[in-house]
Formats: sequence, C-alpha cells, structure tokens
Amino acid sequence: MDILRGQVGWSGVWRLSPLLFPCSEAVSGVRSRIRIGDLVASQEIRSRSTVIQQKTGRPVQFELTGDVRASLLAWLERRGGSTEDYAFPSRIDRTKHLSTRQYARLVDEWVTAIGLRREEYGTHSMRRTKASMIYKATGNLRAVQILLGHSKIENTVRYLGVDIEDALLLAERTEI
Repeated sequence: MDILRGQVGWSGVWRLSPLLFPCSEAVSGVRSRIRIGDLVASQEIRSRSTVIQQKTGRPVQFELTGDVRASLLAWLERRGGSTEDYAFPSRIDRTKHLSTRQYARLVDEWVTAIGLRREEYGTHSMRRTKASMIYKATGNLRAVQILLGHSKIENTVRYLGVDIEDALLLAERTEI
C-alpha cells in the first residue's frame, strides 16, 4: 500500500489518492460512501472516525494517520462541498457516491500505472494485507477482529488463514 501511495503521489490524481487511506481493514466496502462530515470536525480532519458497515449495519471505527489527514485535507480543499456531501463523489452524478466498482477500477489503474500486476493488488487484497500485518506483528486476533468488523472470531480466523503453525509460533514466542 505504501508503494501505491508513494508512486501515485499527486500527479494529477486528486480524486484518487485519498481513497488509498489505510483504513481498508474496516471500511473497504464503505469507503466510497464516506461523507465529508465523517472525516471533518471543526475545519480539521479527524484522527479517528466511525462509519456504519453496510454488510453488518454495525459501527466500525478507523484511524486516519498524519499522512492520510494531509492527503484528505488537500483533496477536500480542492473538492469543496458541505459536511453532508460524499467525500468521493461519483464522476457521473456528484450528488451520489463513487461506486465500489469505480473505486476498484481506479485502484486497477494506479497499480497498472506504476508497473505492478493488477491481479496481485485490489481493494480486497489491501484490506487483507493490512489485517494480516497487524496480526503477524501483534498476534492479537481480537484486535484484528474488531478492525475488520467481524462479529465472530471464527470468521477472522478463517479470513486470515490462521492455522496450528501460527498458534504454535505465538506459543513459542511467549515465555512464562
């Protein structure tokens, strides 16, 4: 993801770059439906926000890092609009949100533009990659479950592909 963000930069891709903000573990399905008011409070970009996950109907909180806040601020200043407007409007009808399919096409374009294989990078693979990185770094399955918005830990285990080897490795790293 850092490769994509670094390579895409701001070379004329104003409406695209902020879409790569690293909240993909929680909100990949709702990212295109985020409203400006979900991101902004008192003229500043929030460091955390909460959205309702469409699939489950449950609230999911996500972080906005410093780099992401800077990208979003630049985008929103250029884009304009009110807190009720979608942060990433449709290219066809600005009162509607960017479709999930259009977002996927944009990611495909970025990946191809920087010379990567688009078969290896997509909206879902970025969501899974960050979740896997958090799990490998911390071993905290519950934290990853919360970030993904899964209601059952079994879903997170299956999603990450956690197996007996992972469990044994964590046990070996833990001393009593």
